Amino acid sequence: MNCNLKRLLCMALLLVAMMPAMKAEDFSAKEVVLEHIKDSHDWHVTDLGEGKSLVIPLPVIVKSSTGWHVFCSSQFEHHADANGLRQGPYGLAIATEGENAGKIVENGSPVLDLSITKTVAVMFINVAILLCCILCSARWYKKRKASDPAPGGFVGFVEMLVMYVVDDIIKPGVGKGYEKYVPYLLTCFFFIFTCNVMGLIPFPPGSGNVTGNIAVTFFLALCTFITVQFSGNKHYWKDIFWPEVPTWLKAPIPIIPVIEFVGIFTKPFALMIRLFANMMAGHAIAVAITCIIFLVASQAVAVQLSMSALSVIMSVFMMCLECLVCFIQAMVFTMLSAVFIGLARVEPAHE
Repeated sequence: MNCNLKRLLCMALLLVAMMPAMKAEDFSAKEVVLEHIKDSHDWHVTDLGEGKSLVIPLPVIVKSSTGWHVFCSSQFEHHADANGLRQGPYGLAIATEGENAGKIVENGSPVLDLSITKTVAVMFINVAILLCCILCSARWYKKRKASDPAPGGFVGFVEMLVMYVVDDIIKPGVGKGYEKYVPYLLTCFFFIFTCNVMGLIPFPPGSGNVTGNIAVTFFLALCTFITVQFSGNKHYWKDIFWPEVPTWLKAPIPIIPVIEFVGIFTKPFALMIRLFANMMAGHAIAVAITCIIFLVASQAVAVQLSMSALSVIMSVFMMCLECLVCFIQAMVFTMLSAVFIGLARVEPAHE
């Protein structure tokens, strides 16, 4: 760690030395942070200077007033016009400001957009990596017997994670009959963990803020919500609509039943917001700390060196913390999903 920290410090000092002419007002930390955490129709890799950027174009699939159109995002202009629009083909444009910022519009109105955006592209890459890891591990077991020695290396690491999640999270949370929920809960854990780890990589195929996108966390929470409701037994629904409380709390005004019914939706909502907020905030803080180097570029050399060194040290600390958060957030989502499923299947104590 000390060796890596020294290298990062040297890189930061070299970076500061190479940009003495940069002015603080030329750099917007807000734009850099938002650029990292928001979704987009092209994959911005880095700036090359003189208004040029290295961008990976992505497929655009939209339905406008003239029908369906499929083309490459490179056909949109790189810079916005006076109206804040990046003009493109078929009378379409990408809005860069206003309430439709980041959306493809036609005559100022959003169109039906099914494009492969940056978040979707990164998600596909993460899924492919996850499938390769799991299938390679499964192939190892197909060629061995139960009496063979335990695997080592990467396969052993995957087995350790699987056994930990099953024995310490899924089994205690779900309880009796947990086996049929293992595939879903393991998928949640490994998908979230893979997306979180890949999001720490600052260049393709990483750098995607997948679990920091509320649409992704909404879908994951929705899957848990559906699983919980279909797993609920008669006691689960009885405790919601006719709980064992004094009658005046449930009739004629159903105070407790209403609270319990609302609780059906607050549980998955908490899952969605917890994962989204933690991952988005972690990415934003890490990028914001790195921006300190550029914000002090116009200051005295002593200020540049001291603040750049502080920024690198804090960035290293945040990256180490984010590595831990990647695992914790995947574990927490899986654990809470298992607990919610277990609560829907619990039997009364006297039975």
